[in-house]
Amino acid sequence: MTKIAFIFPGQGSQSVGMGVELSNHQNGKQYFVKADEVLGFGISSLMSDGPQEELTVTYNAQPALLTVGAMIASRLSEAGITPAYTAGHSLGEYTALVASGVLSFEDGVSAVHKRGQFMNEAVPAGEGAMAAILGLDSVALETVTNSITAAGYPVQPANLNCPGQIVISGTKEGVDRACEELKEVGAKRAIPLNVSGPFHSSLMKPAATNLKSALDDLQMNNALIPVIANVNAQAVTDKETIKQLLVEQLYSPVLWEDSVRTLIESGVTHFIECGPGKVLSGLVKKIDRSVTVMPVYDEETLNAVIEAAKGW
Repeated sequence: MTKIAFIFPGQGSQSVGMGVELSNHQNGKQYFVKADEVLGFGISSLMSDGPQEELTVTYNAQPALLTVGAMIASRLSEAGITPAYTAGHSLGEYTALVASGVLSFEDGVSAVHKRGQFMNEAVPAGEGAMAAILGLDSVALETVTNSITAAGYPVQPANLNCPGQIVISGTKEGVDRACEELKEVGAKRAIPLNVSGPFHSSLMKPAATNLKSALDDLQMNNALIPVIANVNAQAVTDKETIKQLLVEQLYSPVLWEDSVRTLIESGVTHFIECGPGKVLSGLVKKIDRSVTVMPVYDEETLNAVIEAAKGW
């Protein structure tokens, strides 16, 4: 039996031009218009025209990605494609919550814009960093990051993405030192990420207090569709549990590999990535090649999924 999950990318997937073609559709256009209204500035023009550096700043990238992901999920639902579960990588978890009915689109855009501001205030752009470490197991990696942190340069595992790929996060110097040492102990590559802060590290704890206050002010509903939480890789529907996990998510590792395995163990056979790029599609395939994975980021890929779904 076919069981579908909608999955939503996080920061790093943003790019100038994202969602523009899809926004030409009437249902799509309203998402750009509403996002501009909620934020009080032209996030849509930043998405269509850039510059990329401005789009990448966390308090811009987060609402931009949520806008495109929510727009795509809506178009898929309009075509009769309904997920059994949703999940998102980091920021993408908020898009999943919109798709699952926990947050309205307007509240989702507002929440992630504030989340980005809180994260930027906790560690201003340029002072923190993240890097993807390829080809090293988590035990060897944590031995190195613990040693560097103990020496006064905070760095820790942030995203456990798939076998052989773990993202580290911390101060710029901590990440730079870790990249060098991890290569010395066997990592194949260390790749700096296109993000503006040390997300999912202990450096984000100051932002968590502010985020909790912001979430307390929002109308949140129990999930109509179960959401797989980043923090524990478990399906959640209770709004109070979801709220607490969102606060913890800010400074806890994203358990993406475990989340995908939870979905597969729950019977998911088809993953649809809703948002710019194909990052999550690649990760899912590295975790389990037996499932069907299709990204949607423009009209062509949207139509391909709608057509394919007729045979599911």
